[in-house]
Amino acid sequence: MFAGKIWWITGASSGIGGALAEALAKRKARLVLSGRNVEALNDVVKRCDVPALVLPFEATDFAAIPATVERAWDWAAREGGPIHGLVNNAGISQRSLAVDTVFDVYQRIVAVDLLAPIALTQALLPRMVAAGSGQIVAISSVAGIAGVPLRSAYCAAKHGLIGYHDSVRAETAHQGLQVLVVAPGSVKTNVSKNALDANATARGVSDAAIDNGMDPQVAAERILEAVSAGTRELILAEGMEAEIARLRRADPEALFDRMAGLVAAGYAQQMGASKE
Repeated sequence: MFAGKIWWITGASSGIGGALAEALAKRKARLVLSGRNVEALNDVVKRCDVPALVLPFEATDFAAIPATVERAWDWAAREGGPIHGLVNNAGISQRSLAVDTVFDVYQRIVAVDLLAPIALTQALLPRMVAAGSGQIVAISSVAGIAGVPLRSAYCAAKHGLIGYHDSVRAETAHQGLQVLVVAPGSVKTNVSKNALDANATARGVSDAAIDNGMDPQVAAERILEAVSAGTRELILAEGMEAEIARLRRADPEALFDRMAGLVAAGYAQQMGASKE
């Protein structure tokens, strides 16, 4: 299923993206790796030891995306095949109360986490449909299923990411494409450290939940197992975070009360995200 296939991963320099690159390389896939940190991308390539194209680009430079797709597709053609898999993984998170948050945070996160993967998928999708097969993997979040405190912009973008990919799945299944939406909980990455605060500045510190979260390699293996099984949605979470996703669909009123209670009990203060 993976050997010899070409997979394009965004946000591939670290975290889930980097772990997916290594997991795919173990399965003898070939890779297109994108992100902004070229040095880190090259380090991932060294660890993978498979044919790979490092293709850095600014995700929100929407006008440049068609040319970027052309470069990736041409490289894939020289490698003997179309791009079979696309992993929409790049993103940025948030840790701030909505009442305190400047609009720039919403613009930035929606651009990076929602509009950028839509723009890339829209540019690549006609080619994948014409090829008659392919796999799209969208890395959303438990926060894309439930509205959780301190992440109003992130929730908005990740909810949208699920909706977009669910629609693409419905429209292209009969044309040979598969779409997997992944909703991780806490994974041990830099997502919290890089999250934006209320003033659109990188937070610079991590959360205990993230630091104690799932190992990215474990997450990557579970994602590829889901791809192999033809799974369409994977809740990649444990404990309370898995329960949040379950409650949003089974008992939303109970979830709403739980989230409100969390804030009332001082969650924002504990996270250093309140001016009070």
